[in-house]
Amino acid sequence: MTHNGIILSIAPHSVKVQITVVSACASCAAHSKCGFAESKDKILDIPIDNPGDYTIGQPVLVKISEERGLLATWWAYLLPALLLVAVAIGTSAAGLSEPIVILLTFLSLGLYLLLLLFLRKHLNSQFSLSLSPLGSNHNDQL
Repeated sequence: MTHNGIILSIAPHSVKVQITVVSACASCAAHSKCGFAESKDKILDIPIDNPGDYTIGQPVLVKISEERGLLATWWAYLLPALLLVAVAIGTSAAGLSEPIVILLTFLSLGLYLLLLLFLRKHLNSQFSLSLSPLGSNHNDQL
């Protein structure tokens, strides 16, 4: 998975890169008519060993391996969705009232997010990004 970006600032051990994340609707031929197409600018702080190789305003390519991207999708979207469904079905099957089912379902999501917060350092080390200037074969593993 790759995104084009622009370097906004350079620090001794990292660079801030602005990328534009575009929804899947943007590739649709009718996206300009329906109004659902969405794009959003994100700023990433990417650690690097060689900040002298980059300049402010330089176009770059931000990459994450496909397997790491799929793992990130699992942690961010699929696992919490499965958790919500499992808790909702399980608590409903246990005969609990609807307000209690809703409360326990959202409480389980809150606990999951708290778990992600505690695992943040470990997860950040699993999802390293690489940065390379656009138009070159240069590849710095981060």
